[in-house]
Amino acid sequence: MESGTSKLASNVTGQLKGIRIVDLTSVVFGAYATQMLGDLGADVIKVEAPSPTGGGGQGGDIMRWAGKLPEGAAEGLGPIYLTINRNKRSVLLDLHTPAGRAALFKIIASADVFTSNVRYEGMKRMGLSYEDVKAVKPDIIFVHAAGYGSDGPYAGLPAYDDLIQAGSGAADLLNRMDGDPKPRYMPSLIADKVSGHFMTQAVLAALFHRERTGEGQFVEVPMLESITSFILAEHFYGHVFDPATGPWSYSRVTNPDRRPYRTLDGYIGLMPYSDKQWNDFFAMAGRPGAMSEDPRFASYKARTQHIRELYALIEDLTATKTTQEWLDLLMPLNIPVVKMNRLDDLQDDPHLKAVGFFERHEHPDAGPYFQMRPPVRYSQTPANIRRHPPKLGQDTREVLAEVGLSEAEIDAIEAAGGLKTAAS
Repeated sequence: MESGTSKLASNVTGQLKGIRIVDLTSVVFGAYATQMLGDLGADVIKVEAPSPTGGGGQGGDIMRWAGKLPEGAAEGLGPIYLTINRNKRSVLLDLHTPAGRAALFKIIASADVFTSNVRYEGMKRMGLSYEDVKAVKPDIIFVHAAGYGSDGPYAGLPAYDDLIQAGSGAADLLNRMDGDPKPRYMPSLIADKVSGHFMTQAVLAALFHRERTGEGQFVEVPMLESITSFILAEHFYGHVFDPATGPWSYSRVTNPDRRPYRTLDGYIGLMPYSDKQWNDFFAMAGRPGAMSEDPRFASYKARTQHIRELYALIEDLTATKTTQEWLDLLMPLNIPVVKMNRLDDLQDDPHLKAVGFFERHEHPDAGPYFQMRPPVRYSQTPANIRRHPPKLGQDTREVLAEVGLSEAEIDAIEAAGGLKTAAS
């Protein structure tokens, strides 16, 4: 990995330039969503609390305190926090005080979107329901990141990635593939991150509606419903029909032989799909005619029904050549193939290097660190990275001054216990 340092962009180029988002989310679900919106140009104001229920009483988003920091780095800038909180400003307010809530409402009055993943009953108790916020900004888009939809019996229950993987069917997938009856979680925060994408979509759709009509609205993004729909996109399968025509889960995906295939010196991802691609692969592997001679594999429909047997043939063949030999043979034939990367390989992958996916930055308080470039490309309104993930409360005074408060008024709010700054 090259060690050159990237510079932050000097101006906003994304399509959400001029949109302000007041962000009361934390951990991964909401923070991941608001970072994507910040990458698209939104001014994201991350409102944090001085005394959270987690984080050992250290304040702010609990993800600030997870992970080991480099020698000399400022506290509160943990690795996951750095990965999902760029392009934001941090304001530290105690919303349990009248002064803190008054400061928040001044910010809300200047905003377009208000987001929170605090349980909605808690928001009501703090005087931050949709009706309370709408009274300050009538056309506000209020996006509530919930665990469960408000119409169901689970409404208001706590929800985390593990719980949603358990409740959505996600934890029932690995055992269908390998036969081990133990349910297991995916080793990734898929519920948080996919729900974050649903939340980003929700904000953009609501902004589009407001652009057309002038109307704000309340938007609920429930994790259980979002992730269940995500899992069942393919795994509803035979149960889409009533009565069911087959089992749950898409058999090609839960096939135990659907995996990277061993070569002489590593592994490849390999995915012949069409009749021609399969025929060409078997010809290169020294088994010409394997498809046409076996009725189980002679057509797409037949292959789907016998996919386990087909995939089971592959590794004995791929193990006869090196990874590079397979790439050189199969790529010219347009057979989908790729070298399998270990996590350790990603920063040296030639494609990711060529597109500049990993950017090395110099954080003023954490030192050198890497960011992943926004992956989607827009020809006219490119996303960019303009701000390092902020220290806790570092932008409190700046933001309050922007919304019209004088230094004396800010001092009075601080004296009343309503706000904190990075130094206080």
